[in-house]
Amino acid sequence: MAGPSRRGFLAGLLAAGMAPQASWADLGHPAYLSAGKAPDGSFLLAGLDRTGTILFRHALPARGHAATAHPSRPEAVAFARRPGQFADVIDCRTGAALARLTPPPGHHFYGHGVFSPDGRSLFTTENAFESGDGRIGIWDASDGYRRIGDHASGGIGPHDIKLRTSPDGQHNLVVANGGIQTHPDSGRAKLNLATMQPNLSYLSLEGTLQDQLILNADMRLNSIRHLAISATGTVGFAMQWQGDAGADLPIIGLHNPGSAHRLMAGEDPRLRNLNGYGGSVAFSRDGTQIAVTSPRGGVVQIAGCTTGALLRELRLTDVCGLASNADGFVVTTGQGLLAQLSTSQADRPSHIRARTDLAWDNHLIPIA
Repeated sequence: MAGPSRRGFLAGLLAAGMAPQASWADLGHPAYLSAGKAPDGSFLLAGLDRTGTILFRHALPARGHAATAHPSRPEAVAFARRPGQFADVIDCRTGAALARLTPPPGHHFYGHGVFSPDGRSLFTTENAFESGDGRIGIWDASDGYRRIGDHASGGIGPHDIKLRTSPDGQHNLVVANGGIQTHPDSGRAKLNLATMQPNLSYLSLEGTLQDQLILNADMRLNSIRHLAISATGTVGFAMQWQGDAGADLPIIGLHNPGSAHRLMAGEDPRLRNLNGYGGSVAFSRDGTQIAVTSPRGGVVQIAGCTTGALLRELRLTDVCGLASNADGFVVTTGQGLLAQLSTSQADRPSHIRARTDLAWDNHLIPIA
């Protein structure tokens, strides 16, 4: 007698609640997420493969900023540009909306979020704008992304947030508290430059402050904005200078909890080419190099993590999105390009992998 059919077998799994869940493999393992703007002025989040081919699109109600990918399910969350009032949860198999998250009254989103290691919780950076306090929103990703609470971010103006795994396997949240106070009534105006103090805060998943880096007084106007985490747990941070134009100050730093931070390329005159603005930051796969983009300067700079020296600079108009891959770094631009940068050949120009009619926004988010 023939054995049970595949259809019957799957029906049995469904009845027992054991059917295999959808995964990123169902999409052919997409590599990146990026917000963008179409020629007609509409906004979207797109999923790209390693060559820059667009695999799916999801329309956004306004300009997007960053996104985060669920660690196992083919779901992504697209965040509005700050001060934002939406975060769209997307089924990446179809581009369909699963949920639209709205911050509670008195809060707005700050452009970034991250999942817990098990994917059950989503953490979002937020501003409690009447008090000016930074908050981390908590959403239950296993129950329709229901809001379940929030806790302090450790500072003012939390922007980027990343999940860090320490060498001993412990997980915590790293928050870039940029130090800049804003209020929706004032748009994107910076309300506290006279007193601003950025910091890098390490929080437990429950919100306990575990460690904190506060920059020296002469760097107080260098807003910590964006983060990268190496495989060994080193935190790379990119800053944006809020003081007078023309200051040749470091824009990239490295930090490990319990240790002093290090600033990259501090004496290199090419720092001025960043125009005081770090757009995105990423480590090379082997952790020996760190790169930063500057759309204001139209450059990418790559520094050595051991020496801190600036190793390479490449010019690309309106470059901002940045991620690492097996060949080095990959970047996106507001001109619709996805380009490959080599980490090993200093004289090798960027290689254009894909051209689109989209204006890619600030970040190119890798899907692990």
